[in-house]
Amino acid sequence: MLLSESDRILFIGDSVTDAGRKRRCSYDLGNGYPKMVAGMLEALYPELKLTVLNRGISGNKIHNLEERWQKDCINLKPDIVSILIGINDTWHRVGTPSFGDEEVLRRFEARYRKILEQTKEQTHAQIVILEPFVLHYPIDRKEWRYDLDLRRTIIERLAHEFAVDYVRLDALLNQQAKDVGEQTLTGTDGVHPTLAGHRAIAKAWVSMVENN
Repeated sequence: MLLSESDRILFIGDSVTDAGRKRRCSYDLGNGYPKMVAGMLEALYPELKLTVLNRGISGNKIHNLEERWQKDCINLKPDIVSILIGINDTWHRVGTPSFGDEEVLRRFEARYRKILEQTKEQTHAQIVILEPFVLHYPIDRKEWRYDLDLRRTIIERLAHEFAVDYVRLDALLNQQAKDVGEQTLTGTDGVHPTLAGHRAIAKAWVSMVENN
């Protein structure tokens, strides 16, 4: 991914992206990886005068992104769109008959494809897809792996199909957790990053920029 002067970078997704942002302020970035990425990029490329926006909303699933894509993505005219979505689509189906269901997964793929097509057709934006992840603390999070892995496979396939940048977070964070412990990165639920977890995500995002 290439950065240009005055680029508008949009981060969009669920609570991992939201990170407590003040939604009444259009330019508030919350306290997570979008804010950290903004700081890193400003330090690395001050001459570019980048604008960074956060439109993460806690609890969102893929259908929520689809419903608000025009307002919260297309209308903002971003130059770069970074998407992180999918963990709630797994989490909210744990223990239900729809967990890992083929038809549910088909709809997930169709909706994800739709927002990528819409972005390609209606903007000139470069797209970055961040892989959803779960760490295995508490121990029952291992049961989520089946459904989430199917969604991760879909998302990676779409990233290749649309030739967009893809940042693999699941293996990265789980590998780091072997050294520092799951709770260091995602606290008590295996999903919501601590400051250390957000920093790991931000570093992976910026590394993707620097290596392209």
